Amino acid sequence: MNYRMSWLLAASIAIASPTFALAQDVLTIGVRSEAASMDPHWTQLSGDTQVQEHIFERLVGLSPTSQPIPGLAVSWAPIDETTWEFKLREGVKWHDGEDFTADDVIFTYDRLRAGVSGAPASPAFQLEKGGKQWTKVDDFTLRITTEGPYPTMAEDLAMLPIIAEHAASGVEPSVDFNTGQAAIGTGPYMFEEYSPGSQITVKKFADYWGGEPHWDQVVFRPVGQDSARLAALLNGDVDMIDYPPTIDIPQLLEDPNFVVSTIPADRLIYIIPGYKHIEPFITDAEGNPMVPNPLRDWRVRKALSLSINRDAIRDRIMGGASLPAKNIVPPGFFGYVEGLEADAYDPEQAQALLAQAGYGDGFNVTLHGPNDRYINDARILEAIAQMWSRVGVTTEVDAMPRNVFFSRLIRGDELSMPGFDVPEFSIALTGWGTVAGEATYTVSGTLETYNAVTGGGNGNFGRYSNTEVDARSVLAKRTIDNDTRRAILEEAITIGMEDYAYIPVHFQVNQWGMKASLTHEPRTNERTRAMDVRRVE
Repeated sequence: MNYRMSWLLAASIAIASPTFALAQDVLTIGVRSEAASMDPHWTQLSGDTQVQEHIFERLVGLSPTSQPIPGLAVSWAPIDETTWEFKLREGVKWHDGEDFTADDVIFTYDRLRAGVSGAPASPAFQLEKGGKQWTKVDDFTLRITTEGPYPTMAEDLAMLPIIAEHAASGVEPSVDFNTGQAAIGTGPYMFEEYSPGSQITVKKFADYWGGEPHWDQVVFRPVGQDSARLAALLNGDVDMIDYPPTIDIPQLLEDPNFVVSTIPADRLIYIIPGYKHIEPFITDAEGNPMVPNPLRDWRVRKALSLSINRDAIRDRIMGGASLPAKNIVPPGFFGYVEGLEADAYDPEQAQALLAQAGYGDGFNVTLHGPNDRYINDARILEAIAQMWSRVGVTTEVDAMPRNVFFSRLIRGDELSMPGFDVPEFSIALTGWGTVAGEATYTVSGTLETYNAVTGGGNGNFGRYSNTEVDARSVLAKRTIDNDTRRAILEEAITIGMEDYAYIPVHFQVNQWGMKASLTHEPRTNERTRAMDVRRVE
């Protein structure tokens, strides 16, 4: 079946939903993930955040490449080793006409620290890091103190949407935001309609401090099935879509009626080895547990990396939409290490390393991963399993829905207890997004030794531990000078990656499909925003 025929077939099964008559001032977006809540403190899911960003703003914004830029704060600076001062933007109006002041920021941070009842994944942890305390100096000046030097204050606050005290005080979390009662923001668009399973609509805020928005109305329509979402674009039901199917990108590019917007993502797809002395999903040829766990030997980890044909994954599975990696943050991000190139495919050297490590006869592993979280994740798992099996590491794949996978990845072992997580899997594929545009979070989260008290290693699900990395990670989090901190981070990354703490596969490449009448400024953090879309002049 040719691609055009497959598109037409997909059109016949597209989700039926009401369509808006396209007009010069209406933008309709087909999105893969539906927003679960309009409460900006309810989750941290991209599908929620990208809609909420139209309504609510933060003190610190993020550029298309995730670098901190002024938002509701016009400037910020450390005034001593433990205090940051933020100057707030004057003249900002809430959507109901009330004035924005520092009291709204205090209310927001107090709400987060107190805990949002029922919230499954609130961003409140950003306030706990460093022992932050906040004080109002005047209506447009805020000071935040920490227990010690804290260089990434701006990046932390870029994660925290500000809500209106007069509109959100005493409301029921999520529910009163979903009705629109509490969904009063300072952003370029105002809440209009939230219809779960159908659409979310926002309308322009003419008094927006940043100038009148380009679109009068923006409609977000959830279409979870890739082929149906593409069909909705081809049929004119929507103006643009996120995550167009990679297999159809070449044909979409050849059609003069459509264009594709693209940018390397901040999301790293990587393999996490488990470091326990005995791992449950690693056995010898007879199915017996192996002592010690072979993944504790860096030569074995390197062999697994050399066995992965990243170029083939890029070309045959991702449709060109990936960037093979050994770095843990993408090019252009703070802390990216020049010269740290992805391992070339070399199965012969991989077999030699396995033999040197004493595993020339190979062993058996189960590779776990999600089948509905990352682009082509299940296909990538199968491909890597075949590649490893060819060098003697016989690999079985166990792919599962993301909600099951992440629960087991984080705390699935029977030894887990409240406040102390023990991961279940022996080796797994997952992803990490460096949303704040710099490597401090990624080094601390994925390379630092797990510490439930300090929050270090909160994404270190293999439980890798290296004192040289730890020392640099802790030092980086206390170093204000950017040049010094960058050098420290690059050292930590180089040590960790040369030790094969985990095995980077690639950075995803973010793609959007849209009508040729539109232009789009893509974002590394995957978010789809009307503020980045214009009509072609």
